[in-house]
Amino acid sequence: MPIMSLGDELPNFYLGNDVESGNLHDYISGSWAVLFSYPRSFTPICTTELGRAAQLAPEFDKRGVKMLALSCDNGDSNKDWIQVRFV
Repeated sequence: MPIMSLGDELPNFYLGNDVESGNLHDYISGSWAVLFSYPRSFTPICTTELGRAAQLAPEFDKRGVKMLALSCDNGDSNKDWIQVRFV
């Protein structure tokens, strides 16, 4: 896959979680989006990145910007981590 540059269109892919399912392009259609990734659940980097994103989420919501976080972990690992960190 070629390297992407600023302004390139992100390839479409399937989104599947407890909140949304479908494809990326349909989900963000007509709005701005912030897409970020984190290395793994239960890591210090994950904690700081997702914690800061959670703090900023109301400001993005006010502006109609959708936030998406990508993880290479499986869904069960992410659910476990959410229960530990955010509930």
